[in-house]
Formats: sequence, C-alpha cells, structure tokens
Amino acid sequence: MDTKAIIASKPANNINAIFDFSSCNGTQNPSTLGHHLARRLVQIGITDVFTVPGDFNLSLLDGLIAEPELNLIGCCNELNAGYAADGYARSRGVSACVVTFTVGGLSVINAIAGAYSENLAVICIVGGPNSNDYGSNRILHHTIGLADFSQELRCFQTVTCHQAVVKDLEDAQLQIDEAIAVALKESKPVYICISCNLPDIPHPSFPQEPAPFFLTPKLTNQEGLEIAVEATAKYLNKAVKPVIVSGPLLRVAKACNSLIELADACGYAMAVMPSAKGLIPENHPNFIGTYWGVASTPFCAEVVESADAYLFAGAIFDELNTAGFSLHVKMQKAVIIQSQSVVIANGPRFGGIQMRDVLKALARRLEYNSTAYKNYSRMHVSEGLPSQCDPKENLKVSILFKNIQNMLSSNTAVIAETGDSWFNCQKLKLPQGCGYECQINYGSIGWSVGATLGYAQAASNKRLISCIGDGSFQMTAQDVSTMLRCGQRNIIFLLNNGGYTTEEQFHVGPYNVIKNWNYAALVDAIHNGEGKCWTTKVHCEEELVEAIKTVTEEKEECLCLIEVVLHMDDTSKELIQFACRLTARGRPQKP
Repeated sequence: MDTKAIIASKPANNINAIFDFSSCNGTQNPSTLGHHLARRLVQIGITDVFTVPGDFNLSLLDGLIAEPELNLIGCCNELNAGYAADGYARSRGVSACVVTFTVGGLSVINAIAGAYSENLAVICIVGGPNSNDYGSNRILHHTIGLADFSQELRCFQTVTCHQAVVKDLEDAQLQIDEAIAVALKESKPVYICISCNLPDIPHPSFPQEPAPFFLTPKLTNQEGLEIAVEATAKYLNKAVKPVIVSGPLLRVAKACNSLIELADACGYAMAVMPSAKGLIPENHPNFIGTYWGVASTPFCAEVVESADAYLFAGAIFDELNTAGFSLHVKMQKAVIIQSQSVVIANGPRFGGIQMRDVLKALARRLEYNSTAYKNYSRMHVSEGLPSQCDPKENLKVSILFKNIQNMLSSNTAVIAETGDSWFNCQKLKLPQGCGYECQINYGSIGWSVGATLGYAQAASNKRLISCIGDGSFQMTAQDVSTMLRCGQRNIIFLLNNGGYTTEEQFHVGPYNVIKNWNYAALVDAIHNGEGKCWTTKVHCEEELVEAIKTVTEEKEECLCLIEVVLHMDDTSKELIQFACRLTARGRPQKP
C-alpha cells in the first residue's frame, strides 16, 4: 500500500488520526526536515518561496534551495516578502515565506495580518533558536533581551489560524504536515518556527519522497442542503425584483463558477462588492457593477437597494467594504450564503452545507426573474468620457484611467494600491480573463509593491498593471529590484501627487505632504544596468499615450515604470464621498 497523508474533513484531536503513516517501514534512507518541508511545499503547488536570510534560517534555506522544483526569491526586507506571499497566494491559492527569528518575524507580521484579513493561505516559516537553548535561561541575539523565546509566537497567535514550534525531530513531520493542512483547510495563514539546528539532520520519519499530500473535499450534509435550498427558493421565488451581490469569500469557497451558473439560470441582476471585483466576469449579461454604498458604480446601488430580496454570496460587511457602513439594505430581506452556511431573512440558519453546493442546487430551483436587470437597463446611462485635454494640459486622473482601460485584456491583471487607486480601478471594466486584486479591509499602504512581485511570479502568463501612489511606493519601493532579478515585465503607474492624498480628504494637515522623489530616476538607479527596465515621467496626455505605446510594443518584455505627475487635489468623487461618510462617523476633521 502506498504511503498516504490524508487530511480528514473534520478536525481531529490527535494528529495520528489525520495522517496515515502505517506503510512507512523505514527501508528508505532517511531524509532531512529541510528536504521534507521543501517537498511538501512543491506538492501543494508552491514553486517559489519568498525569503530574507538570517543566521537562524540559513540551514533551512539550504534545504529548500536543494529542491530542484523550488525557487527561492530573496526579498529586500521581510515585510515585502510577506506582501509577495500575499500576492502569490491570490493567484496560486497558497504561498510561503521564510524569515529569521523575531527581528524577521515581527517585521513580516504586518503582511501576515493582512493575509489573515484577506483569507489567504500563507505559510510563514521562521528559523528559530537552537533546540538546546530552550529552557537554558540564555539570552539570545535577535530577541528582546529575555530568556523566554515565546514573544514572537504570542504575537503570531492573533494573526494566524495555527502555530507550530518545531524543536524536536521526533514530532517535526507531524507538526509541519498539520500546519500545512490547516492553512489549506481554513484558507488562513499559519506560523511554523523551526529550530536552526534541525533542518539538515537526517531522521527516519523523513522518507526521501514524502507521502502524497492531499485534502479530502469538504462534504455537504445532503439532508440539510435540501431543507436550506427549499426554504431559500421559496423565499426568493416570491420576490418581485431580486438581485445577487457577490463577495470576496467566493474565492475561499471556490464557488465562483457555481455563482455564474446560478446567475445564468435565474436572470437576477448581479453586482459585486469591491473586494470581489475580478472574481466574476464583468462581461456577464446580468452584471450591473460594484455595490459599495455611497461609492457604488452608477445606478448599481439604486438597483440593489430597491430590490425586495437580495442574495449575498460570500459577503463581508466590514467598514471599508461597505463604505463606512453606508449600505442601505435590510437584513430581513437578505439571503446570506457563506462558505458553510445559509441565513434566510435574518432568521433561520442552516449549517454544514458548502456554498458551491447551495448555489448549484439553487440554479435548478429558482424561477427566472430578470426584473431588476431590466430596471437597471432602463435607468442606465453610459458614462461620458473625460473631457478632451487641451494640448500639453496637465494630466488628470480621469484621463490616466481612460488610457489604462484601453490596455486591459485577458493577458493582464490589475493591482490597485490602497487609496484613491481603489476607487479609480473599481471603475475599470475588466475584459474576460483579466485579473484584479486589492486589499480593501486591511488597507496597508505599500502592500501593492510586494503583492505585484508575488502575483507576477505566480501568474507569469499575465502582465501586471499596478497603480501605486507615491506615498505607498515610498514604503516598499526596494523590491522593484527583486522584480528585475526575476525578469518580470510589470507595468507600474506611479501616481505622483505629492503626498497622502487619501488622508488629506479625511483630515487636512502638513503631515500629508511628503518629500518628493524622482521616482523614474530612482528605479533607473535600482536597475543599474542589470535586467530589462524602462522608465519615464509624464505630465500630459500626449506624453502618457506615447509612454503606453512604448511599454506595450517596444518595451513589452521590460519592467516599466511610468511616473505620472498629478495635482494633489485631483481625486475621484468616490474618494470624497467615502471620506465624508467616514468623517461623519466620528473621524476628527478640521473645520
């Protein structure tokens, strides 16, 4: 019988109940912890690991780099390594980063918190103290000066769904496999700390080729499914103008295709929440735009909020996804379908049923009703194009994004940095197959540089178009160098408006003005003649059009940065509406 590692569909109290190692007879030459971890990462679909070396993780990195199917990508700092793992997981479903103890762990932790907020399976691996130092009362370097080494662990406990401290080879295989399994099952980050003296020591529990690693599918309670679907269909079939609103948890539930099947069958008008943009095709005949409260795309909020029933699939009702809790919907008119539950009209809750199974079953039970979409079609007026610029007129944000729109195709993906890029990129109409990523709830500025690195590495078939503000870029600019080392051909639009324009809409102050950089020249300096890179600075539409022509034709295989000089007060109306909403809820604002 082949050795198999089978992950149970329900949590087990004993790890031996989850994994079956009965056929490990010890006849193979034993391998090492480092080799085992490397093979496990490859088995679950990871081919790139984002790293920053430190003396506690060097032996572990040796074990990983020896794996021919694994590519180690050295990042400029741990925060960017974590952001890169975030971006990678958005494309591949899982990712890994490796840092050193405490000074590395407490640096990467901000990115891991963001991944937790976004429901991403990031495996954060830390090289830890020598196993002999535990309990020795020694004060080690890279610590806070205490002999207690648990500070880093305690910090990670709040931003990961599982933690493993590996300081004993006897249990190392089980600890590593359990952590990886939990990350995949929960779609959340996990933390694995491995003592620095263990990775290169052979041990009988590590065969040369680890047991196959796979998850059994989560199963639906069929009786519960039938009851939930019958009640849901009965409720929605009574509605006059029902709508569908899709949320970001569709990705976690792997239910995007099931939702499209439902929309095809029932004819409901279909909107997305901002953090779900890109999960469903925007060329779908029932698509009506982004539902984002006061920042919704035109006519979308009117249709959703006038509906007499709404089906929310995978929704998250946090402050930023709701534009300061400005959604005017009533939960007693809503069907809320989450990864493993259904709630109807703020009343009965049905659990133990998978979202994709519910959506597929509803596709067979709901009556066709396109009333809401017909209402949208009647009221919808196509948005006008931005007014024509005068020759050499200073560039406007609206003109910039009009030109970015024309660059999109199935071979591109958009990365929208926190801030006004959220709102401008939400208005882009994505062609079939065009990717889209943003970090709505956590909103950590600077995220997009690392996320661009990671996503591009995971999806090499796409050319990334990243829209990044100058303030955000100053946080994490270093890892443009890593993009060059990896031969990436991303296009970065650097929006240079002289400061924290988003914060300025909330609260005017001199601290929102930052030191201006020559961003194009900075990236040229980082390039330093190694790799393929092209940069330029544009002030008007004529220069922008010429730059876009260059990056899409002559410099198609290069990493490109276009620095776009804009006025600090040139913002989207949605940002202003959003800021007014949040300040009205108690944010301090100067008169």
